[in-house]
Amino acid sequence: MADSTALNLDFTLKELTLSCQSEDVDAPGSSSSVVLEDNKLVCVEYPGVVKSVDNMLDTLGGEEGVSKTFAHPNRRLELRFRPQDPFCHSVCGNRFPSSNLVLRVRRRVRKRNPKEVEVQMEILGIIGTTYKFQGMADFQCFAVHSEGGKDISLYDKIILRKSENQAFFEQPMPLFLPPASFSRLDCPVDFHYRPNVLQALSKGTTPTTPTPSSSNFIVVNRHRPVRRHNAVFVSFADATVPTECLEAARLNWSRVCVKDSDKKAEEQMKKMFESRPIWSRNAVKANINIHPDKLKLLLPVFAYYMVTGPWRSLWVKMGYDPRKSPDSKKYQILDFRIRCSTKHGYSLSDIPVKAKRSALTYNLPITVNKIVPQVASVMELPGQEGAGSSRDPVSNRHQLKESSYIFREGMLPPHRQMFYQLCDLDVESIRQVVAKMGDDEQQVCDERDGWCVIGTTDKLRDIISSMIKTVIQAQNPPLPDYPKKRRRRGLISGREEEERDDEDKDDDEDEYEEDEFQPSEGSENEMETEILDYL
Repeated sequence: MADSTALNLDFTLKELTLSCQSEDVDAPGSSSSVVLEDNKLVCVEYPGVVKSVDNMLDTLGGEEGVSKTFAHPNRRLELRFRPQDPFCHSVCGNRFPSSNLVLRVRRRVRKRNPKEVEVQMEILGIIGTTYKFQGMADFQCFAVHSEGGKDISLYDKIILRKSENQAFFEQPMPLFLPPASFSRLDCPVDFHYRPNVLQALSKGTTPTTPTPSSSNFIVVNRHRPVRRHNAVFVSFADATVPTECLEAARLNWSRVCVKDSDKKAEEQMKKMFESRPIWSRNAVKANINIHPDKLKLLLPVFAYYMVTGPWRSLWVKMGYDPRKSPDSKKYQILDFRIRCSTKHGYSLSDIPVKAKRSALTYNLPITVNKIVPQVASVMELPGQEGAGSSRDPVSNRHQLKESSYIFREGMLPPHRQMFYQLCDLDVESIRQVVAKMGDDEQQVCDERDGWCVIGTTDKLRDIISSMIKTVIQAQNPPLPDYPKKRRRRGLISGREEEERDDEDKDDDEDEYEEDEFQPSEGSENEMETEILDYL
């Protein structure tokens, strides 16, 4: 950023051409030939006066921080005006594609003859990406406590700068727990608290006198785009299930079904639901090679989504009610999580399975730019050959592996938390447990256990955990047991030794109690993620 006190240059660059010019042309005001260097650069429009480049880079996280942000196209560039303050809320810059040039112009003037001016031009590189800070800064909160009309700094008392003793943590301290962000949005949005006119007219009411049911819908000007995928949601308590899909779902799919591969995927999904009435999304993605955005539009055409019950987070064929057929027991969902503790024979570091999500890599909502071009990703516009051309390359990049929904003996799950259907557990001992029937009088579909006997899910988790333990122990053989050193009885008495042994046993029992695995009744994180795609 140039200084405002710099001397203004009294010349104008009228034309710049990149084509080769004749060497004989050397007249004032004529065009010049400049060599175009193929150097890729990134531009940051810094919202401030730069007096020190090092301090400016520190506010952006250094060169390493800028490089990490540039590696992720959806990440926004964070700027912290107080980089040493952990409570400083960042200002985020949006990423834009650009095609600009960085031009260096040098003007040389002879001291003896000031009228003789020589201008040299050099292109340093091409700017393909530009970060612009167009949003407002979030509210800032300083670690300061006001007492008796004076402001007392708390930074030295709440920030651990070195190893401290117990007295540091026991000192009296005022409560200071600021949120990670005060405002979810950093760009102003014109939001008017008015009822939805279209919805009021569809219900036969006027916008001025909304009904109690429609008065809560304030969707005239919303920041989040509307996702019209027209999926039908059914809970376990609903009396009936839909027999046909919504007409809008058919229209949306016919709008994007332009390729032969799309029609082929439609036929494959139709055959899948004819052979098996209930599928998980991972199972569908493992059997059909289709773009995820198109899959969101195709699934509501053939199936509805179960929200609660033993078939939650699964897609059920239109007109099929699993609550009325005991044969649908094999399609129930099993929420399984790998047990990680020393009590089960292995620790967290012994498992070569990564978690899907980590709290250590959590990003604030304002640091992720979710605005992506929907038309190109959904339609996947064909080339010059046309929509039905056979020259379109066939790729399996959207298709998942078989291990994403099937479990067999001797394998490890790809994630620490998996949602399996009982029919996809390809283990003989598990089939025997699932096939076990209860009393004929108690054949009632339960919201938690479905058609299975009470306690079946806990037995299945134990079986899968024991198989995983066997695989992990085979990959990581245990260390040899060395003989323990005997204590000298002359130094400590037998009674003190017994007390120490009892304390060691108590410590071990406490450790096991903390690591005890509690069977879950069903995690909803993946289900909520899938539901948000259709809301």
